[in-house]
Amino acid sequence: MSISQVFKSLTVNNYLVRVAATICLLSLGFAPTANAVDVEEDVIYGHKDGMALIYHVLTPEEQNGAAVLLMISGGWYSWNMSGEMMAYFTSFLTDEGFTVIAVNHGSSPRYQVPDAVSDVRRAVRHIRANADEYGIDADRMGVYGASAGGHLSLMLGLTSDEGNAEAEDPINQVSNRVNAVVAYFPPVDLKDWVNDESDYPALRFDPELAPANSPIEFVTDDDPPILLIHGDQDDVVPVEHSRRMQAALKEAGVTNEYIEIEGAGHSFSTPEHSEKVNKATVDFFKKHLAPPP
Repeated sequence: MSISQVFKSLTVNNYLVRVAATICLLSLGFAPTANAVDVEEDVIYGHKDGMALIYHVLTPEEQNGAAVLLMISGGWYSWNMSGEMMAYFTSFLTDEGFTVIAVNHGSSPRYQVPDAVSDVRRAVRHIRANADEYGIDADRMGVYGASAGGHLSLMLGLTSDEGNAEAEDPINQVSNRVNAVVAYFPPVDLKDWVNDESDYPALRFDPELAPANSPIEFVTDDDPPILLIHGDQDDVVPVEHSRRMQAALKEAGVTNEYIEIEGAGHSFSTPEHSEKVNKATVDFFKKHLAPPP
């Protein structure tokens, strides 16, 4: 599939949706699929307002037992991708034996950031509850995403819980913990971004809720290992977001790595940048999602 075919396959009309989708696709690399991947699309992990919440399971022929969740989110828009497209953009992980689970959340403009955070938390619980069916170890699950997807990945890593044993819904009884996080150019502090005039409808919510949806507010010493990757020329999410997050992680004693890519903006679209980011992501997940000795 050529990159022009990828963009033509985006069935979204809103300009901001196209921009957000393009940014995130550019950040995910263009390595062709080397090995066959079984794609199970549209697994329902919940419902809201009469609509299904879905994720998609991409299973390589030779699984290594670990799973990596991809947050399909740009500007907190979550759009439909074909199985072919998902396999194309995640092949650098499935070729290494990782099962990839691509998660959609309730999308902007109808839903806002707090809704997206709640959705992806439920997705993790549902995946954990069905780990055996997917051939994965529930304690070897990573998450990654770009921009808004990076924000959601950090929220999962920093604000997880063990589930509520007394919850009526069995899914809510399951932990939503993840074991490693990779975030590309993530917004980490929304306190100055949330307002009724934002260009992003997902940020038009009660400003009092902004701290509760800002990953930087939740750094503690028991957080999972985190890799941050950011371009130093990013004019959408300033590089200071990742610099501040890395400093907070270091101060708290959280295992972390930070890669700042000279000359990169709000995407990793050049072959050189893409190759570097893909390799760093794979190496990080291999290290931190390895089976116990």
